Amino acid sequence: MRFIPLFALFFIASCAEEGRYPVTGDECGPNDPVLTLDAADCTIPALG
Repeated sequence: MRFIPLFALFFIASCAEEGRYPVTGDECGPNDPVLTLDAADCTIPALG
């Protein structure tokens, strides 16, 4: 049951039009700040 929201998110993302964000429907552009993100920006820093 914990995976249902995760599958729902993938389903919503797969239904998005090309060039649009899946949740908001806003148009993607060349100056969007998310284009500069990489995997290192999404890691949780270690405590210690």
